[in-house]
Amino acid sequence: MAAVYLSSAYLAPVQYYGKLCSYDTAYIETAENYPKQTYRNRCLIAGANGVQSLTIPIEKPATEKCLTKDIRISDHGRWRHLHWHALVSAYGLSPFFEYYRDDFAPFYARKFDFLFDFNEALRQLVCELTDIHPEVRFTTRYEASVADDFRETIRPKQAAADSAFVPQPYWQVFRDKQGFLPNLSIVDLLFNMGPEAVLVLQASETGSYPLLLPAVE
Repeated sequence: MAAVYLSSAYLAPVQYYGKLCSYDTAYIETAENYPKQTYRNRCLIAGANGVQSLTIPIEKPATEKCLTKDIRISDHGRWRHLHWHALVSAYGLSPFFEYYRDDFAPFYARKFDFLFDFNEALRQLVCELTDIHPEVRFTTRYEASVADDFRETIRPKQAAADSAFVPQPYWQVFRDKQGFLPNLSIVDLLFNMGPEAVLVLQASETGSYPLLLPAVE
């Protein structure tokens, strides 16, 4: 299949991992000028009061334009402690949180200097846990026009056309209170569905897989 182009992302949403699941090759962008307010340094989870955004603070670059791969993580505000506490609070009662807890906990105890390295280490872990194994390559120069480009399509606040992605309902901890919340961070899917997470990813990419899961009551 053709290669897909993706941005770096912090615990990226289901849509992002659907692409990794349905393409043989994925190019992750390193040579762009870092844009603000994207999934590069934030993820969305389902808390008791609805969708909750977790944002990694970054150090202000020395110049106005800075490549994504050169963005440094800031230690401001004890964010590692706050993010881990938020994950425990949101998913402590989910079926598979205890099963995966020891895989994710070290990321919130160890210091990473660069955002890209932190994101990539988490992506590798998630791909291993979900048994998704695309050939991942990293761009060496920025190309504005490429085929199957989702670098800016998958964004927190900007709905962009993606006819291949149809979010499939699955069990969530607070579904009785909030209803189904689509396209949250991959950890929402993983902690709630465990090994079946890959089936949801496959079903959400309608261009590649005919499987559709039954709707959550």
